[in-house]
Amino acid sequence: MTTSRLEAFSDGVLAIIITIMVLGLEVPKGDDLQSLVPLIPKLLNYLLSFIYVGIYWNNHHHLFQVIQKVNGTLLWLNLLLLFFLSLLPISTNWLGEHDHSAWPVVVYGMILFLSSISFALIEKYALRLDNQNEALQKSFKNRKKEIASTLLYAIAIVLAFSFPYVSIFLYAFVACLWIVPDRRIEKSLS
Repeated sequence: MTTSRLEAFSDGVLAIIITIMVLGLEVPKGDDLQSLVPLIPKLLNYLLSFIYVGIYWNNHHHLFQVIQKVNGTLLWLNLLLLFFLSLLPISTNWLGEHDHSAWPVVVYGMILFLSSISFALIEKYALRLDNQNEALQKSFKNRKKEIASTLLYAIAIVLAFSFPYVSIFLYAFVACLWIVPDRRIEKSLS
């Protein structure tokens, strides 16, 4: 089985996720710039979630440049990732309404944490499925950034009960770590 259908489906789902997120934003009540001020927290949460979807799209694209074998298990692992990412619009809107409250911050972090775990499962399974693929093997020798990100999500989830803004800062910090695309795969292909 080739990766093209999986990639096309994933691209479509991620595009729909972004569309749903933007539809969750309110139109300002007034006709001046001051009307945007109450929307700033929601806009910032949308921006953070948009960046996360972009990060996953980018990393997914790079990963499937080196994956050559796909089977049913890999399809289901990919669906698991897409499931967690599809929860981002609800969580983003809830966080925008209650960014100072623990539970919206915790749920947002859980979605990021579970998405991270799901992506790691895709990588791990792809390595096992195609253990002769040298480019794939080289791509995942150094997983420090992935491990650090997942640990920071876990720390942020725990901190959210006492310091929700610190947790939001940690989520934004992890996003900043990933803004620069992961070059491991590009290096392994050259």
